[in-house]
Amino acid sequence: MEARGLGRSCVGRGLCPGFAAIGPLRPDSSLLRFECERLEGKVLTTVLLDIEMEEVCLNSEPVFDEGDEYDLEGGHDAGNGETQCKQVSPQPTVGLEFDSFDEAYDFYNLYGKEQGFGIRVSNSWFRSKRKERYRAKLSCSSAGFKKKSDANNPRPETRTGCPAMIVIKLVDSQRWRIVESELQHNHQVSPQIKRFYKSHKKMIIAAKNAQPQPDPVTEVHTIKLYRTSVMDVGCNGCSTLSETEGLNPIDHSQHLELREGDAHAVYNYFCRMKLTNPNFYYLMDLDDDGRLRNVFWADARSRAAYGYFCDTVAIDTTCLANKYELPLISFVGVNHHGQSVLFGCGFLGVESVDCYVWMLRAWLKCMLGRPPQVFITDKCKRLQNAVSEVIPEARHCCCLSYITQKVPEKLGGLKGYEAIRRHLHKSIYDSLKIAEFETSWAEMIKRHELGNNKWLQQLYEDRQNWVPVYLKDTFFAGMIPIRESESLPAFFDGYVHKHTSFKEFVDKYDLALHRKRMKEVVADQESRTSSFELKTRCNFEVQLCKVYTKEIFRRFQLEVEGMYSCFNTRQVNVNGPIITYIVKERVEVEGNEKEVRCYEVLYETTQVDIRCICSLFNYKGYLCRHALNVLNYNGVEVIPSRYILPRWSKNFKCTHLLHQGSSSNDVYDPAYWCDHLYKLALPVAEEGAQSEEHYKTTLQALEKLLNKFHLVEDTLNVT
Repeated sequence: MEARGLGRSCVGRGLCPGFAAIGPLRPDSSLLRFECERLEGKVLTTVLLDIEMEEVCLNSEPVFDEGDEYDLEGGHDAGNGETQCKQVSPQPTVGLEFDSFDEAYDFYNLYGKEQGFGIRVSNSWFRSKRKERYRAKLSCSSAGFKKKSDANNPRPETRTGCPAMIVIKLVDSQRWRIVESELQHNHQVSPQIKRFYKSHKKMIIAAKNAQPQPDPVTEVHTIKLYRTSVMDVGCNGCSTLSETEGLNPIDHSQHLELREGDAHAVYNYFCRMKLTNPNFYYLMDLDDDGRLRNVFWADARSRAAYGYFCDTVAIDTTCLANKYELPLISFVGVNHHGQSVLFGCGFLGVESVDCYVWMLRAWLKCMLGRPPQVFITDKCKRLQNAVSEVIPEARHCCCLSYITQKVPEKLGGLKGYEAIRRHLHKSIYDSLKIAEFETSWAEMIKRHELGNNKWLQQLYEDRQNWVPVYLKDTFFAGMIPIRESESLPAFFDGYVHKHTSFKEFVDKYDLALHRKRMKEVVADQESRTSSFELKTRCNFEVQLCKVYTKEIFRRFQLEVEGMYSCFNTRQVNVNGPIITYIVKERVEVEGNEKEVRCYEVLYETTQVDIRCICSLFNYKGYLCRHALNVLNYNGVEVIPSRYILPRWSKNFKCTHLLHQGSSSNDVYDPAYWCDHLYKLALPVAEEGAQSEEHYKTTLQALEKLLNKFHLVEDTLNVT
């Protein structure tokens, strides 16, 4: 049975053929309901599995321990003083529910004791008014690191930054559910090791105190664990069903969990935007009970921006990866100044393939079905599967920044971590050829005995989708880092934190976009009116200061200046018109030391084609210092036009849409007319705001155009 698709959706503009809202929206604190009329197509509903309920016997004594592990005197056996239960505790799995916080803690504590690790409450969230706990993170006692001590003889570091944990959340004000789970440790755990932890000690002491002496404990506490029949821990600790079943994951909280006032804020914002922004687009996905499951929206400027810069798109899942309460997803690109630009946003009800598919289809529909050439995601398998299904024609890559940010968490507890980290980064960033990467990686695995590290094994198996040396033929517009010091910040960085609510985000959304767009307007103004300072006598610098925007010229200028760190350019091979050169460069490495690296550059003499093995042109969109050095060596004083990308030019917006054809769109569709005219009008508005003289000229031209429309209408009415 198929359970994917746009589902039961409500559309915020007339483009969606599936449904149209015919009744008023009735928002409340937890639900957002629409009355929908089916126009055409099929309603795809979610299929739920039967719930399998099992009972597990646990001690009921609560333990609230924040401390580290220590040894018990006398080396007690692990089973002394505990309630005896033949049934082995199940693994902590997303979806398990408990009657109280204490029971959830005891369950994880007992599981940790059986596996050989201690636990502690690493984070708790409380409602400010009632001081009621509604969310908590239970971590391995080796999680995090201790604060540095100024004592003369500080205690040795015993923590390893272990990622193992569960997050439990209060649902329906009465049950605690595991909503996140990470089972892997970055240190050795074993129940056979005779080491006891504080959480286990208190559990044993509490059990001893609770039992009448000398009679054994006869009373046990039973909790109910609600779990699905098929579970699999996948991306970000969420559970999924086997893909072969073709069913959605069973999770009763697959809708968005809204606080009081959130639904009103979202609905009011959409209504306000539809009144003030005719090309504003939104789409809502409802479950069978009318609960709001997924939301997508994009304003007119975001849709127009995609028309300009649709070559490379990244989906920003920072809020999901960092476990924020706000399940925000952002579609992001890069404009002609190298600044991040928004192509749309969404709220994801649950991290499942189906929800990701819905979100991608909603975004693609909003952009009139035009897929990007390159699509960048994190390592979430569900998201990757959804991208392959919805946008199969795009080159799909994984974000390198996401992987490198995981290194401390995944490898931080290993012996010789700093040496491993340096070797890993050297393999990633310094390899110019695939053979170099393979050799360096194999050497790292062998030298540091990492052959059994599953995380590194998975990275290596997927290396063609994230290691730069495998991506040299793909254009990224600067959206992936190729140096260790580079990173692309999240679009809403500084506007969203771990506990941002829907209402709070909607209030900040316009402010964030306004500030981002003001930066673009200022950059446009500076690029057109400012004179650029030339730092060399090179003709390439003179040529492109008249073309590039200020920021892109600054970046290109670094390559021109870098030509002077290159030396000993020599010809090593001739194959007809193709000449191979070796260019040496002194580059800085760790510790401000310098080393000499050799770069291979191919130069075709008849067409003046050039390509460097560093592939900076594909990564960033402008020629590297090595290629410029070879052009200069051959007496070429002007960079060929094919290596000057229009997307980086000062007047790109003004010229781009005028040269775009419309053969791929329905030119008789009023929705297309509106979208296309809006994009053409944006540059006019931006030019008109450059000065008072421009403003008056634009105003007069628009008034004349409106008068022409009125004359045409009058003529038609007469006839």
